[in-house]
Amino acid sequence: MFRRIRPALAVVALLISVAHVAVVAGTAAAQPIYPWPDPDPFYAAPPDLDQAKPGDVLAVRPMPGLPVFPGSSVTMIKFRSTDSKGDPIAATTTVLTPANHVPGGPLLSYQHIINGLGAQCAVSHVLYTGDPNLVVREAPALNTVLMRGWSVALPDHLGPNSAYGAAKLGGMITLDGLRAVKQVAELGLDASPIAMFGYSGGGMATGWAAALAPTYAPELNIIGTAEGGVPMNLVKMIAGLGYSRHPAFGLAFAAAIGLEREYPQRLPISDSLNAAGLAIRDQIANGCTNEILAAGAGHGVMDVASSIALVEDPDARAVIEENSLELYDGIPKAPIYQWHSPVDALIPVDSIDNTMQRYCAAGVRVQSELFPSPDHMSTAVLGAPAAVAWLEERFRGAPAPSNC
Repeated sequence: MFRRIRPALAVVALLISVAHVAVVAGTAAAQPIYPWPDPDPFYAAPPDLDQAKPGDVLAVRPMPGLPVFPGSSVTMIKFRSTDSKGDPIAATTTVLTPANHVPGGPLLSYQHIINGLGAQCAVSHVLYTGDPNLVVREAPALNTVLMRGWSVALPDHLGPNSAYGAAKLGGMITLDGLRAVKQVAELGLDASPIAMFGYSGGGMATGWAAALAPTYAPELNIIGTAEGGVPMNLVKMIAGLGYSRHPAFGLAFAAAIGLEREYPQRLPISDSLNAAGLAIRDQIANGCTNEILAAGAGHGVMDVASSIALVEDPDARAVIEENSLELYDGIPKAPIYQWHSPVDALIPVDSIDNTMQRYCAAGVRVQSELFPSPDHMSTAVLGAPAAVAWLEERFRGAPAPSNC
């Protein structure tokens, strides 16, 4: 998704305004489309979910070992978390435990970039599909830290409705997943120090988790957060966007659908779609990356929207602001390592700099690094080794450096 976040937010911006016009005009409201329920009953929310506290463990299941992570055992945990309205949800995380794990050893929460609207796109499922992106891009880095004896938690941070595009939600699920992991005695992590890591879309969930932790989960012993290429101001991204056709329009359109799922009353995206837009929406409602790209290839906003009227919607804008870290006044407590390219066509780097300066002014130890590269995702690869090395020093108890 976040390799194409500009067109994604262009879709959101235009469709929000169109939806506002449709509601004012009194046209029939189209309901949001949600993913099919996961066929695996393990993912289902229990009937007494409202009796549980955020982070409470709802179920634990040992999973088959994964050849891509040799020697590591796999455990899946279902837990209670919170959606963007404050209501309880059931969420899941998968824990990789290395063979050389010792009780109380380091725990890393790794937030993937998840591209999809269907339940099967969640990391807990993708781990067992042989997905080439996981094998080629993610597994080498994860095996590096597993060899160090770190346990790794992989949260399904889009939540049970696959709310692709939501950011604050991902932060809450990440934190509640860590609470849950520490409660599972057989994992030996109750006394473990915690670090978090994520880039781009995964960086959004990571950055939000870091900023929310002091108030949402103050009991967690988070010793450091590495976040790279984070889109920190969605409002700025919307400004000045165009609506031309794009080969990756499907991912952009999927982001609009995902945000509507999380904010159905405040972001009535489906109200703004024409017949073609509704047909594409229905086609990709349970799709992952390849299906979404294929359905949307060569299309643009003008092909799916029923109007292009630009009407201000304060409530819709407030949703975008609520998911923009630059505009969130919460301050992380743990040190931050962040990296990005000096110039990034996909994200406003000034928002990253402004956010880090605000953290610095509040006394947070921040190490900011620039990695010149030709594109957004190359920066992820260039910066990851230094980010892992920085986290390793935090686990060793070394004082965090700062270049504030």
